[in-house]
Amino acid sequence: MAIYLTKESRVLVQGMTGAEGMKHTRRMLAAGTNIVGGVNPRKAGRTVGFDVPQCVNGPGGAPARVPVFGSVVDGVRATGADVTVVFVPPAFAKAAVIEAADAGIGLTVVITEGVPVHDSVAFTTHAAARGTRVIGPNCPGLITPGQSNAGIVPADITKPGRIGLVSKSGTLTYQLMYELRDIGFSTCVGIGGDPVVGTSHIDCLAAFEEDPDTDLIVLIGEIGGDAEERAADHIREHVTKPVVGYLAGFTAPEGKTMGHAGAIVSGSSGTARAKKEALEAAGVRVGATPTETARLALAVLDENS
Repeated sequence: MAIYLTKESRVLVQGMTGAEGMKHTRRMLAAGTNIVGGVNPRKAGRTVGFDVPQCVNGPGGAPARVPVFGSVVDGVRATGADVTVVFVPPAFAKAAVIEAADAGIGLTVVITEGVPVHDSVAFTTHAAARGTRVIGPNCPGLITPGQSNAGIVPADITKPGRIGLVSKSGTLTYQLMYELRDIGFSTCVGIGGDPVVGTSHIDCLAAFEEDPDTDLIVLIGEIGGDAEERAADHIREHVTKPVVGYLAGFTAPEGKTMGHAGAIVSGSSGTARAKKEALEAAGVRVGATPTETARLALAVLDENS
């Protein structure tokens, strides 16, 4: 089991033929992702070859041949795709997500950084109304180790296991994956740190709570906003599995805008300390560093084994 993404997921890459799309499509294929096509209206009908040693579309070292479609709906009709990964410039992200949602895609992962907030509001609202889950924007995506990788998360730093991870920070996602590599993960979700994102900590907490193969949840947050406080309320009321947390930004000065999240700390609102207190009050063990957080996770697993 896993959340949101499995080996059965059929993935289209919007913007596959661009430099970033090509690079990360190759990496996703190497991780076993079932990429069934790319989308580029100007290159429809072409086939792109990827020299990938091991992948679902090219076993035994044969090049993977990935068709390019002129639209998401064409790709869905031809392949049965149910996931898209978006590698398009910020100005085109809104249209890309709306196109995916209108085509009936169930999950759209928006890697693009620098998306205007009003565009994020528009496309997350549109997608939700059509039953499409959006992860991101400005996120590393998600990985179910050993099954599928949708985004830019390194696939070789961990293995399948029974820890679920949800994080605002891409870099900290990778670090905790590496720190806990000997235990492994069910699914790791980088939700992004922009002011408006399509999937929240709470959404992932609820999904991990229902996943029978997730025994422990690691939650990574950072300063700014109240997402972690709301997550703490949800954990207190609805989560029975142990949760371990880490919060970035304890040394951040008040009243300044910091980081990719544009986080603004004012008084006690949005501070790492306030978030830590809220999580601990809900029974979450919060580490002072990523390494300590990993040790806490190991200790909790030992206690519950």
